[in-house]
Amino acid sequence: MKRLTFIRAALAAVVMAASPAAFAAGTAPQPPSMSWSWSGPFGQYDATQLQRGFKVFREVCAACHSAEYLAFRNLSQPGGPEFSAAQVKALAEEYKVKAGPNDQGEMYERPARPADHWPSPFPNREAATAANGGAYPPDLSVMAKARTYERGFPWFVFDIFTQFQEQGPDYLAALLKGYTDPPAGVTVPAGKYYNTYFPGHIIAMPSPLNDGAIEYPKGADGRPQAPETVAQYAKDVTAFMMWMAEPKLEQRKELGLKVMIFLLVFAGLLYFTKKKIWSKVEGDAHGPAF
Repeated sequence: MKRLTFIRAALAAVVMAASPAAFAAGTAPQPPSMSWSWSGPFGQYDATQLQRGFKVFREVCAACHSAEYLAFRNLSQPGGPEFSAAQVKALAEEYKVKAGPNDQGEMYERPARPADHWPSPFPNREAATAANGGAYPPDLSVMAKARTYERGFPWFVFDIFTQFQEQGPDYLAALLKGYTDPPAGVTVPAGKYYNTYFPGHIIAMPSPLNDGAIEYPKGADGRPQAPETVAQYAKDVTAFMMWMAEPKLEQRKELGLKVMIFLLVFAGLLYFTKKKIWSKVEGDAHGPAF
């Protein structure tokens, strides 16, 4: 009876934990679930896709958004886009960063080095806000893990384990493709745009992507590596943002697998050790009494 009461109480707690927003999310358009190369316990980043995503980020997103946690040298590290060291050095030298002070106590500009972080397109937050119509473009370094969505009860219980790995990218990719004309009866303020997947649907950022706007590297057959479409641009740049947010994902999964194998082996050893030790005690218990 006590066990049944406990189960009922636990189920009630789970239901109460589902916030009204979680239930209401079921009526709002939800981003479609996409297939990502890093999904699952053995998933890995696709270096070729990350290189394409970096190209989209550099040519489109970086005009307004910063990426303060991204260093140029990260682009050549294993598990990422894996550009060569020479490519990263040449890329860094295309940008200027502030340095100093010099012997006269003045700040100056110099070509960036691989150890430098990605330069912000604006000198400060106020300048970024003013240049974007009063809306501050957020930093994209951890955006793939900072954004997600709720699917409502009971799915939110399972989403606890996946939202930072797949739901955030699903939302971002859908957002980049979600610009449409507003439905009848909906008025969009001047300087704002309608987006199907943005909370409240009214967003300050205009649609950043257009078909054919970015030229992808050509393959051996002379054709682009991937379709030059909004859908592909959105997926590639989202993959790059996921890598920026968690560049050590592959190492984490590898370490987690090793830990799980160790725990399984350790549990087996403990079990057989217990059997060996307690077998003598059990044998003595059935022996002659004194």
